[in-house]
Amino acid sequence: MANAARTDGLILITTEDCHFCERAHDVLQVLGVAAREIAVDSDEATGLAAHGIPLAFMPVLTDGERVIAYGRLSEKRLRKELAL
Repeated sequence: MANAARTDGLILITTEDCHFCERAHDVLQVLGVAAREIAVDSDEATGLAAHGIPLAFMPVLTDGERVIAYGRLSEKRLRKELAL
């Protein structure tokens, strides 16, 4: 798969009862992109925030070093951002 390197290691940071988080799952599924999900109140999310990943608007899709998307994820924007 040509895009595997671009989508390996993605993390989706979510919170409970979040309709944007539910939409993020749907968008990622449509795109065929797998992301490991973690809770915003987890130690791992706290660590990501300490390294500069902003967690003000859920969900946050990150590769661990930069924010790829947040809030209401756009299928079109993610296709471009992930070169799908």
